[in-house]
Amino acid sequence: MGWAGYFVLRTLSGIANAMGWSYVLHTLLLTATGYSITLLMAAAFRRLIQMKEIITWVGSILIVIGAAFAFSAIETWSVATFVQPGTRPEGIRFLGAILLTVSLLIAWSALYYSINFYILLEEQSARLLRLEGQASNAQLAMLRYQLNPHFLFNTLNSISTLVLLKQTERANAMLSRLSSFLRYTLVNESIGMVTLAQEVETLKLYLEIEKMRFEDRLRPHFEIDPGCNMALLPSLLLQPLIENAIKYAVTPQEEGADISIEVRRQGDRVVILVSDTGPGSDSQYTARAAESTGVGLANIRDRLAQAYGDNHRFETQSDIQGGFRVLIDIPYQIEEAEEPK
Repeated sequence: MGWAGYFVLRTLSGIANAMGWSYVLHTLLLTATGYSITLLMAAAFRRLIQMKEIITWVGSILIVIGAAFAFSAIETWSVATFVQPGTRPEGIRFLGAILLTVSLLIAWSALYYSINFYILLEEQSARLLRLEGQASNAQLAMLRYQLNPHFLFNTLNSISTLVLLKQTERANAMLSRLSSFLRYTLVNESIGMVTLAQEVETLKLYLEIEKMRFEDRLRPHFEIDPGCNMALLPSLLLQPLIENAIKYAVTPQEEGADISIEVRRQGDRVVILVSDTGPGSDSQYTARAAESTGVGLANIRDRLAQAYGDNHRFETQSDIQGGFRVLIDIPYQIEEAEEPK
């Protein structure tokens, strides 16, 4: 396109100055020459742009000077052949042609490097975004895998206790439910997002396992806004909260405790409230819960930060009268529908 513009402008200039059709032929020859020379220059620049700066600069300057001499030699011959037959430009006239050609090729080179450096910058930015995404996914996977051995240890310990008490039927039932829970969670991509409905189903499977241990002492309650069922959140995000509630609210109390999971939608946000009727601040509950944050609450904070950045809220509160609450506020996101094929 650039050389086509060069041809049009020089042709119009020649016609305006009554240079005749021979000048058009001269301009056509120069356009073809310039196009061919810059093709060769582009091939050389593609190699130079990947090298060190000093090599790129020196190599580019030498190529421009060499190309300018070749272009000027052809231009001088074309002028003497088509525009002014019989003339032999020498000295300052030949130097003038070189200076004009050098200016033209420098402008072309600057444009070439500007465009290609921009393309390289875009490619590097895209590569950096991919690497950041991969790093974030790796962090999410690490945090997710941190939960599995912790949960398995507690569950297998309970099964072992049932076996020691010779309650084989209950132990078999717990193993069966553990198998269902693991099969369900492994279906979901370990670093992916799941719908709230899937997360609630996972929690119910987990609570069925724990009900084998605590029976009526464990009293779960779900209040889920139907409009939130398709909302996305990191998989197994809420399971550590239920595990903490069981450990610090249900286990230490003879009467057990209620565990409530409430989810509601507020505009473009999803608010999740997990609460229990445990001892609260009147006991060592808060301090003991703080000790568990290496795998529990801190894990959730890190996963929320990885998934949403600063666009989330995570708060905990313990009542003097008893009970502990965790509030999670995240953006309402749903899976994009696939386009019909």
